[in-house]
Amino acid sequence: MNERILRVLDYQKVIDRLTQRAQTSIGKDLASKIKPSTNLEEVNRLQEETDEASQVIRLNIPVPLGGIFDIRPSLKRSVIGGVLSTSECLDVANTIYGGRQLKDFIDGLDEELSILKELVEGITPLRNLELQIKSCIDDHGHVMDSATEKLRGIRSSIRTHESRIREKLESYTRTKSNMLSDAIVTIRNDRYVLPVKHEYRGAVGGIVHDQSASGQTLFMEPKAVVDLNNQLQELYAKEKQEIDRILRELSQSIAEEEFFLSENVRILAIVDYMFARANLASEMKASRPTMNDQGIIKMQQARHPLIEMDEVVANDIEIGSEYTSIVITGPNTGGKTVTLKMVGLCTLMAQSGLQVPALDGCEMAVFEHVFADIGDEQSIEQNLSTFSSHMTNIVDILNHVDDKTLVLFDELGAGTDPQEGAALAMSILDEVVSRNARVIATTHYPELKAYGYNRENVINASMEFDVQSLQPTYRLLIGVPGRSNAFEISKRLGLDQTIIERAKSHIGVDSKSVENMIASLEKSKTQAEREYEEAHKVLLESEKLRKEMEEEWERFENKRETLYKKAEEKAEKALSKAREEAEIIVSEIRKMKTDAKLKEHEWIEAKKMLEEAQPSLSSKQKDKNVQHTSTQELSPGDEIKLLTLNQNGTVIEKVNEHEYLVQVGIMKVKVKKSDLLLVGKPKQTYQKPLATVKGSNYHVPLELDLRGERFEDALLKLEKYVDDATLAGYPKVFIIHGKGTGALRKGVQDFVKKHPSIASSRPGAAGEGGSGVTVIEFR
Repeated sequence: MNERILRVLDYQKVIDRLTQRAQTSIGKDLASKIKPSTNLEEVNRLQEETDEASQVIRLNIPVPLGGIFDIRPSLKRSVIGGVLSTSECLDVANTIYGGRQLKDFIDGLDEELSILKELVEGITPLRNLELQIKSCIDDHGHVMDSATEKLRGIRSSIRTHESRIREKLESYTRTKSNMLSDAIVTIRNDRYVLPVKHEYRGAVGGIVHDQSASGQTLFMEPKAVVDLNNQLQELYAKEKQEIDRILRELSQSIAEEEFFLSENVRILAIVDYMFARANLASEMKASRPTMNDQGIIKMQQARHPLIEMDEVVANDIEIGSEYTSIVITGPNTGGKTVTLKMVGLCTLMAQSGLQVPALDGCEMAVFEHVFADIGDEQSIEQNLSTFSSHMTNIVDILNHVDDKTLVLFDELGAGTDPQEGAALAMSILDEVVSRNARVIATTHYPELKAYGYNRENVINASMEFDVQSLQPTYRLLIGVPGRSNAFEISKRLGLDQTIIERAKSHIGVDSKSVENMIASLEKSKTQAEREYEEAHKVLLESEKLRKEMEEEWERFENKRETLYKKAEEKAEKALSKAREEAEIIVSEIRKMKTDAKLKEHEWIEAKKMLEEAQPSLSSKQKDKNVQHTSTQELSPGDEIKLLTLNQNGTVIEKVNEHEYLVQVGIMKVKVKKSDLLLVGKPKQTYQKPLATVKGSNYHVPLELDLRGERFEDALLKLEKYVDDATLAGYPKVFIIHGKGTGALRKGVQDFVKKHPSIASSRPGAAGEGGSGVTVIEFR
């Protein structure tokens, strides 16, 4: 893409916002270098990456990308034999750890994330190298005594010598304090010295290493500690040599793993870059576009990416299928240029793998070239007028236009004689349209209002203007050319009606007809859009209702199937029992027949036994006290039975003539009136009960928020809540006490330890509120 086009369309501002969303320096570096791709396959791959990262973002789980550094310069130095510093070695270890954490995080997700999981599969853990570095260097970048036995011995000797030197010098501070400016031991040139008054220089004796600004104090090393200081310096030199040897070994180990470390850094940069794109999409409320190479753009409620969401006006844009060119006409106000830039910028974003700020289902095209002639680009250096600058850009554009090109013209033909400018604009448009390029052009020339009606593949558009408020609405009207509002605005501002009528008489009949036609089109367009929005709203509600009905029917079918199965099992058991009893009866009859001693009462008894052997399947009758709600009105508080779930509940409110909002256990559901049975009305009582027993159907929230409560009031509320939750039969509940000073949290924890109904408690997990929440589990 041409760098000038990227600058004109403010592409770099989007990239700057993207770069800020990256969490690592390597991710920021990768994001800052992004450029739009012209390869459809590559763009689809980038969009798939962004979509996968967005899936993870929607889980609301923090992505572990901390502790990752750009270690590539250090790796290069280690490969050519350079010795890395302790901080560089520590950055390598931290990057290894960060890569492993990210790999474990992605592998642990249940979602289908083929690209992310394939990427992190290439991360090499390198645990041994990390352990080698961490065993030598602490988190502050210091080489530890335990790095080697030799270093441990050297530092032990250093501490012994330092202690002996301090003892000797501190004896000076006690016995010769009158000779010292201050009774302290200090260091100059890495050697222990005393601050001696200038007049006692000879009395103390030794080597002068420094003096104060006034010259009255000399920092002297007494003769008694010179040998000890010399020995200490030798130990310091040995310590440095050992540390250098340790760092050399670590650098060599890092160089041996350079290939895997470089690959880890490359993968981590890509993953961070993916999540940066996903975070930017989340902030913009953007959606994934379906990409094509046929030059088709379809966006509903598209917004300019760089304008705040509470200020920008969303518009629908469609080009490339029914028509290849849009000519936006009308006065110079109203947001035509913003719309032009929005289309161009969204196209560049989509080709860079970024999601676009529009509703789901948008479609964007991959163009090989995007050209824009926008803004006033008068060139003083080249002695060119505004018109000449525009024509220079247009000539360059025409030299490269083909069917894989998107062209954006702002105020085409402006800066010269209106008639010539309009004719030139139409001719340029004809040329670009003939090459099958996608064109969006803005102009305020009235001659171009009829252009869209006389050309194939071209449609008119305009920006809506509210004459009542004298303000543009910034809404794009496709299919309606812009019209001048000069007369209406003048009238609203108080211009005499006689002057306005005289002005109208100067306008030709054709112009009046065109203006009337445009006004009619605007009215029809506005009404059609309003009716479409209402119809679309009804359609969405109908679809939602249909889906709810299908889900309800599916639940009913599943429950009916379960009941049928239970009934069959019960019937089978009853029949089996009946068969066994019948066999016994038949056996008895045969025995009686054999004995030939049958009597009347024995036959009657055998017959009775046979009748009783028939299977008896019980059927539950509805409670006589239950009244069907189809003939009776329900009121809030009424006790009901929800037939679809066979559960009792309480009416909360009436939604409409056919639906009620009811409370069933801990759930609030909206159900049809026909699915409810009235169990009873709430009992009216005026006597205050001494005690209230609440069963499992009593609604108790799953969490109690104590933030802001006084300590004593909070514990009283907690005690009552635990009793209610126990009666409701909850397995566990959440107590929100916040972090604060910790007093309330400690009070809650002390209460939990003493309560007999509580089995255990724990702090909240990362997704549950952390240490600001205590999770209680009941016995």
